[in-house]
Amino acid sequence: MSAPFILLCIALYFGGLLLIAYITSRKSDANTYFIGNKASPWYAVAFGMLSDSLSGVTYISVPGNVINTQFSYLQLVLGYLVGYIIIAKVLLPLYYKMNLLSIYTYLETRFGRNTQKTGSFFFILSRTLGAAGRLYLAAGVIQFFVFDRFETVHIPFAVSVSVIIALMLLYTYKGGIKTLVWTDTFQSFFLILGVVLSIAAIISSTDWSFGTAVSKLSHSSYSQVFFFDWHKSTFFFKQFLGGVFIAVTMTGLDQNMMQKNLSCRSLKDAQKNIYWFSIVLVIVNFFFLALGALLFLYQQEKNIPLPMNEAGKILTDRVFPNLALNYLGAFAGLVFIIGLTAATFSSADSVLTTLTTSMYIDMFEFDKKPIAESKKTFYRRFIHIAFAVLLWACILVFNAINSKAIIDTILIIAGYTYGPLLGLFSFGIILKRKVTDSIIPVICLASPVLTYGLNIWLPKLIQDYQSGNEIILLNGIITFGGLLLFSKGKGSPIIA
Repeated sequence: MSAPFILLCIALYFGGLLLIAYITSRKSDANTYFIGNKASPWYAVAFGMLSDSLSGVTYISVPGNVINTQFSYLQLVLGYLVGYIIIAKVLLPLYYKMNLLSIYTYLETRFGRNTQKTGSFFFILSRTLGAAGRLYLAAGVIQFFVFDRFETVHIPFAVSVSVIIALMLLYTYKGGIKTLVWTDTFQSFFLILGVVLSIAAIISSTDWSFGTAVSKLSHSSYSQVFFFDWHKSTFFFKQFLGGVFIAVTMTGLDQNMMQKNLSCRSLKDAQKNIYWFSIVLVIVNFFFLALGALLFLYQQEKNIPLPMNEAGKILTDRVFPNLALNYLGAFAGLVFIIGLTAATFSSADSVLTTLTTSMYIDMFEFDKKPIAESKKTFYRRFIHIAFAVLLWACILVFNAINSKAIIDTILIIAGYTYGPLLGLFSFGIILKRKVTDSIIPVICLASPVLTYGLNIWLPKLIQDYQSGNEIILLNGIITFGGLLLFSKGKGSPIIA
């Protein structure tokens, strides 16, 4: 498959996104941008959230990492189910009752403005780095397998990233959430199609029937789901409990995920959206893991060398792209590129809108200022563009550093930045105790530092101990404990 043909397919894909943006952004206003006029169908939000939660990192890394962790990732995903029930039963009723645009406005009501800005700060920090990291990884794959293969002209990485960011701006700049609900639905379709057709391409490239493929997968060493060595990061309860609190924090306490939920017509619709989304998410992740196992079984069957670095370590993030683009045929390569495009840009494009919302409402409080609507629109659009430029700059920095560890570090940062949000919201909802607003930013900044120290200390204290997804829970507990230490008043629960 030629690089120009792949580029043409990506261009047609973006043409579809721009058409959706044009249709949904007509007669748009601030209400359209922030909450989609409270008219988003729950089924569109639920389906669209799939692509938002499954980034390009997931699309590439989960299948490739099967060789190291088998199906243990499914333990984490099963924990998500419990987390989403908590979101539907506890957080969504609170957000709808308060009629929020930004969920961090709750922190102002409960504690004060400093706390609201602290919550927004952790969200902005984590989501900016996370979105830039995901885009960097996906753009790097597209650059390596597409743009670097043009023989007549050299397209620098900075130029290709600039085009990607510009295209994202085109279809998010005006319509906001109303547009994103439908573009994410469009992208979820192609993401799921990419996984399913990739599995089909592997089976068709061998002499296996569907039943043979299922049998080989189930009897392979890759298909183990449950692990009970508590020293390891794959230990069931580390993964399961980590999944519960990752879902609560990175969906329920995350403006990026909640803003779409708040655009539903009613609380009942938003809850229905969460329930169906959680079930489908488990199924889709199972397909990702099955794809990973089949990739390695195919590699063994065809005796294809795995991509490795100079030290002889397998580059797991290159396994899927390498097989799809170099060995499985033109159809599989095209399916991979479109699936990766869908997974990556759906998780990054919505960030521009939700980062803008948090900065506009939580940090600058433009929604409360007595200024003309035209000026508010100007400020909102200026912030939107500014975040696009910031994402572009972060991606170029990651490329200059040129370290695979950067991506791993970004994913770990999420555990440290969302932990304080877990502590803040859980304390505010569960207890009536008061905490001085000015001390809360100090507690929230100290918590990740203490968590990092414990993460260094525990492996030294307990031989062979490997920390995993429990970091986010530990971070939240430390934040909760700090708030409790500096609180006063009665401790009776708000929620019975």
